[in-house]
Amino acid sequence: MPAYPFGLPDAPEFPGRLYPLEAKAAVAALAVMAEEWQSEPAPVRSRPDRDAVPADARTLLDRYGPAARCWTNATAAACDPAPDFLAAGLQGTQSHGFVTCEYLNGLDLLEDLGLIAVTGDEVGVFWSFGAC
Repeated sequence: MPAYPFGLPDAPEFPGRLYPLEAKAAVAALAVMAEEWQSEPAPVRSRPDRDAVPADARTLLDRYGPAARCWTNATAAACDPAPDFLAAGLQGTQSHGFVTCEYLNGLDLLEDLGLIAVTGDEVGVFWSFGAC
C-alpha cells in the first residue's frame, strides 16, 4: 500500500480530521513530538532545555515562511487554533488517528500526532507515532 503505515480516509473525511493551527501552536506541536509516547521521563515543558526544543521546531517551520498554513490531527485544535501543546505534552494530546492497526516491523503503532505545513510551493509533513 503506497500510504503505509497510514490508513488513508476518503477525501471528504479530511476536513473532520485536520484542524488549522496558528504559527505558535504549530511550533509547540512540533516540539512535543520530541517526547516519548508511553514512558516520557522528561516532557518538553520540564526539561532544562525547554526553550531550545521549540527554537529547533521554529527553525524547521521557518523554512515554509510566514505565509505557511498549518494543520494538525490533534483534537485540541478543533475548537481552538492555538492549543497549549507544551502544557499537555503527548500524554495529554488526543488525535484523530491516521495510522493503520497493522504491525510495522513488530511494532504496534498506537497513537499519532501530525503537523502539516503548506505553502504555494511545498508541503511539509511531520508525524510522531506511539509504538509498543
